[in-house]
Amino acid sequence: MKHLGFASIPAVQQYLRYAENQGIETAEAIAEAGIAPNVINNENGRIKGEQFQALIKALIQKSNDPLMGLHSSQHVQPGSYSVLGYILMSCATIGEALQRIARFERLVGDMGVTTTKAQGKFIYIQWHCAYLDTAVRQQMIDNVLSSWTNYARWLANQDTSPHKVMLEHPRPKPEDIDQYESFFKCPVEFEAKQNTIVLHQSILNEPLRQPDKLLLKTLESHAESQISKLDENDLSFSIRVSNTIRTQLNMGVARKELVAEELNLTARTLQRKLVSVGTSYQELLNQIRLERATDMLNNTQLAIQDIAFNLGFTDGRSFHRSFKSWTGQTPGDFRGKNCK
Repeated sequence: MKHLGFASIPAVQQYLRYAENQGIETAEAIAEAGIAPNVINNENGRIKGEQFQALIKALIQKSNDPLMGLHSSQHVQPGSYSVLGYILMSCATIGEALQRIARFERLVGDMGVTTTKAQGKFIYIQWHCAYLDTAVRQQMIDNVLSSWTNYARWLANQDTSPHKVMLEHPRPKPEDIDQYESFFKCPVEFEAKQNTIVLHQSILNEPLRQPDKLLLKTLESHAESQISKLDENDLSFSIRVSNTIRTQLNMGVARKELVAEELNLTARTLQRKLVSVGTSYQELLNQIRLERATDMLNNTQLAIQDIAFNLGFTDGRSFHRSFKSWTGQTPGDFRGKNCK
C-alpha cells in the first residue's frame, strides 16, 4: 500500500465539526482510525494520510450522508487551511489569493495537488486527489471544491458563483443534483475527466474583505519556513514527486522532464534526490500507474486501450506487458477475476 503522506489537524477538525453537528460520536470514529485523542487538539499537529482516510471512511458510514463532502464544507474556517487560510485572508483580490494556493497547499496536507490554467475568458482550477478509496475520494473531492467556494464567498463578502463545476464521480440522484446546483449556484457536470471549478476571468479582480500587505508578507515568510522544513523530510519529497506525477497522468503524460520542471528542478537533480531517499522516478511512476490501473479496471468500463492511454503508455501492448510484470496477470484477466 502506498504512503498517503500527512494531513494537518485543522483540515481534520473541519470534518469533526460536521460530525459533531450531526450528532455523531467522534471519539469512536477517531479510535477506529487509530488516531491518538490528544493529537486531535494539537493545532500544529499532523496525522498520517492513512489515518485521515480511515477517519473519513468511518464518518461516511456513521453519517449515512451521501453528500457528506458537500455538507461538511459548511464548517470550513480560515484555520481549516492552516497558515494558508490566513495568507488568503490577507490578499487584496481573489486572483492574488488563487496564486498562493498551489504554492502553500502542502501545509494543509498531501491529499492532492491544485493546478490552474487560463483559457479564453475562463480560469480552470483543478484539484487532483491523491486518495484512491472510491467512497473517501468522492466525499473529499466534494468537500475541497465546495469548501473553496464557501471560503471564497466569505473572503469576497458576496455570494460569488462559479461559471461551472465539474466532478469525476457518477451522476447522483436528481434530488442530490439539485443540492449541488443550489449550493454552487451554477451548472454541475458529473462523470467529468477532471475535478474543476470554472471561473470567469473577471472574478479574479474581485476585492477581498481585509487585505493587509504587511501581514501577508509576514505570513508568507512563515509559510516558506514551514515548507522548507517539510522539504527536509525525505518522505515528503517522494510524496510531492508522486503527487506531481499523478497530476501529469491526469493529462495523459508521464515525462520526468515535465515533473522536474513543475518542481523547479532539472531532471538530473530530480533523479539524484530520489535515489538519495531510496527510490527512483520509474519506481514511483510504476507504483502510481499500477494503483490507477487497478482502480480503473475495477471501477470503470473503460476499454483497456483507453486505460493504457490514460496512464501515459504509447500503446496497449506496452501497458499489457507492464501490468503483467507487476501483477503476474494480464489487464483482461485481472478485470475478469475482480468484476465477478
